[in-house]
Amino acid sequence: MSSQLGEKVSVARVDAWYRAAKNHDRTEIENMLAQDVVFFSPVVHTPQRGKKITAIYLSAAFNVFSNQSFKYVREVNHRDDTVLEFEVEIDGVHINGIDMIRWNAAGQIAEFKVMVRPLQGVNMLHKKMQEMLAQAK
Repeated sequence: MSSQLGEKVSVARVDAWYRAAKNHDRTEIENMLAQDVVFFSPVVHTPQRGKKITAIYLSAAFNVFSNQSFKYVREVNHRDDTVLEFEVEIDGVHINGIDMIRWNAAGQIAEFKVMVRPLQGVNMLHKKMQEMLAQAK
């Protein structure tokens, strides 16, 4: 499931992400995040900065995407960057998106950006993420 360009990102880092995502393991996610991580959400205008808030957003996303249809369909690695394309169906809406991960020298996630399409999917995610985040805070 992997296409590499240039130097290879550590397989262990990407495998750890897959494991944490599959298991919805918030502790493992938090351990992967740098203290100064920056999270870019497709439904929030400003970047979210810091380990705690990023872990909250990622945990909420796991809950929203948590169904049998979620799957990663493509992986691209280049130096300290990983792009993971995903697909999921939620309430009859097919959603396609990418997780863009930048790793720091310590092997932690320094930046996490999520991009989603189509607009109907973005709107649905916005509503569902708001509900999850309200419960998490």
